[in-house]
Amino acid sequence: MGCKLLLFDLDGTLLRSDKTISERTLAALFQCRKQGIRIGVSTSRGRQNVLSFLGALKPDVLITSGGALAEFGSRYIFQAGFSREETKQVIAAIREVCGAGCEITADTADSHYWNYKTDPKKQNPSWGDSIYTDFLDFGQESLKLCAEIFDEAQAKRLQALLPDCDCIRFSDGYWYKFTKKGITKERAIMEVCAACGIGPEDIFAFGDDYADIGMLRLCGKGIAMGNAIDEVKREADLVIGSSDEDGIAEYLEQYAPWKE
Repeated sequence: MGCKLLLFDLDGTLLRSDKTISERTLAALFQCRKQGIRIGVSTSRGRQNVLSFLGALKPDVLITSGGALAEFGSRYIFQAGFSREETKQVIAAIREVCGAGCEITADTADSHYWNYKTDPKKQNPSWGDSIYTDFLDFGQESLKLCAEIFDEAQAKRLQALLPDCDCIRFSDGYWYKFTKKGITKERAIMEVCAACGIGPEDIFAFGDDYADIGMLRLCGKGIAMGNAIDEVKREADLVIGSSDEDGIAEYLEQYAPWKE
């Protein structure tokens, strides 16, 4: 078999614009699972938020917070976050460069925090039960921090101030993700490989945004969605239909990995 693990980004990939997984896609994934192929999700969303989208899928592998947390089966196999003091330092740097009113989010192992100006569920219901904090004295360990930065010069200055962080921008707005240096989706994938007894060449990875580029390069087959940004499409081995057009289901039905 050419594939032992199918690994999907969430937003813009496995999820449609309405933040659901289509029945056709679920059916195709269950067919793959019957053939012994594991199913995985690799996303920048926090763990608790992710679980609300997956329903019956119950992935074998779950990578969340941009690679800071990885699970195989029912156990954590990798976790790499900021200490309480490091979290405070990153938040202080964000506020120094971008101003005290800069919107910030933080993922912990079990919650998502946001100093939102408006209720995030009114902006996008998919964010679920975010917890309000002003971040003035945020004393928790965090897996991932994000900041909304409208000025690219500020973003570059902040990255220079935080050399021990891995920083990637999301293409659908002005949000930047900060994890510890070297903590990326591809780092988590290598931990998954060790736990599963497979190699990255045994993985078919699907994605659409900047944070997926390394994952698509690393895995045996990197597949870009039709709605992916151009940078992802250029790095991919294959471009399929969009997330709203059942691109994943169509690919799995026509080019079933177990047939390769």
